[in-house]
Amino acid sequence: MPAGAHLIKVDNTLGAAFIGVICAAALYGVSCIQTLYYFTRYPKDVWYIKSLVGLVWVFDTIHQCLICHTVYFYLVTNFSNSTSLADMIWSILLEVLFNGLIGFLVQAFLTLRVWRLSGNNLYITSTIACLVVAEFGCSIAFTVQALQLRTWEELKALKGLSITVNILAVVPDVFIAASLFFFLQRSRTGFKKSDTMITRLIVFTVSTGVFTSICAIASLVSILVWENTLIYVAFYFSLGRLYSNSVLATLNARIAIRGLGEDSDELSFSLQTATKSCQPAFNTTSFLRPANISIKINTTQELTRDHQHMRDLEVSSSSAPQIPPRTTRSLP
Repeated sequence: MPAGAHLIKVDNTLGAAFIGVICAAALYGVSCIQTLYYFTRYPKDVWYIKSLVGLVWVFDTIHQCLICHTVYFYLVTNFSNSTSLADMIWSILLEVLFNGLIGFLVQAFLTLRVWRLSGNNLYITSTIACLVVAEFGCSIAFTVQALQLRTWEELKALKGLSITVNILAVVPDVFIAASLFFFLQRSRTGFKKSDTMITRLIVFTVSTGVFTSICAIASLVSILVWENTLIYVAFYFSLGRLYSNSVLATLNARIAIRGLGEDSDELSFSLQTATKSCQPAFNTTSFLRPANISIKINTTQELTRDHQHMRDLEVSSSSAPQIPPRTTRSLP
């Protein structure tokens, strides 16, 4: 991450930067497909959700251009110029800002989901929001100060700030994933279809958060262990792409996940009782007609959508009203 502040010897680890650009480019292709899919399948989404997707894709594109320029500068333009390796290129510093912008937009979106699922829990949501804003603020501060420097050696002065940004990249992801898991788990109803929907939501939400957290942790660890190398960029270059793909996957999966909750849970059973026939001593046979009792219970759960703020944005079983059971009895 910006802890490129520790980089002095870049000549031996430019291969890691090259691998990072390739991985980021592959993920960028996935995000482009997901963006196209979103605008095709959800043309009626509210304007601010469309704006979120559009901005994430624009920042994704700019970030990909910046990291490609960085690798091209060192590996192609200055292929035989070893003295240029001591100098920092502006694009590797500016990419930190756009990575921060992508992370800020995505984490703000997920923080809003926590707010909705928690029933407007101010304490939890404000804690996550402060961490998200702090991370973005540190990214801006690092970029502004780093752009005034010229060499990797000078960048070592920003070591503390760079490590802070890396730590703040991990903590909000962990808080968001844990909060979403807790509130989704708490919203279970006991009905098969709705619980299946919630289970898939939990797996989907946690898995997308885990990927970004693992990548951020790997970037932080590589900075602390190999501080004078570019190994960290193999992870950090892909971090923004994981953020963008996670929010796009969340939005694009709404139709499939919502379909799990639209079917009704049905419990049907029949109870059949019969009395034994008896034969009195008067050679008279009487039969008591068996009584057939059929009981059918239909229970339907429906999901409500917030038409003012979060229309088609999330599926939350915790806020879904339950229709009382309807019981029908029929006696033949």
